[in-house]
Amino acid sequence: MAEYHINLFYSKEDSGYVADIPDLESCSAFGKTPGEALAEVQRAKAGWRRRASFASPLHALDTAQQSIKRPVSSTMEGWPSGLWRQS
Repeated sequence: MAEYHINLFYSKEDSGYVADIPDLESCSAFGKTPGEALAEVQRAKAGWRRRASFASPLHALDTAQQSIKRPVSSTMEGWPSGLWRQS
């Protein structure tokens, strides 16, 4: 497993330690002690890498286009045909 830089700092606001891995988007963890925060961020890293291994090209495309506004409707009105199925 690749090694990543881990930031570890005390958060006065949260009254505990925060560990994060800047190279892995949204990969961070909290602990009451530095050791607990580091152990938790290692678990978060393993989960992040597992999830990344299952990501499909379509998921990556959807993630890259998060700023696109999609219609919200229970009837799916406004969606291009073929993108949804009625159950």
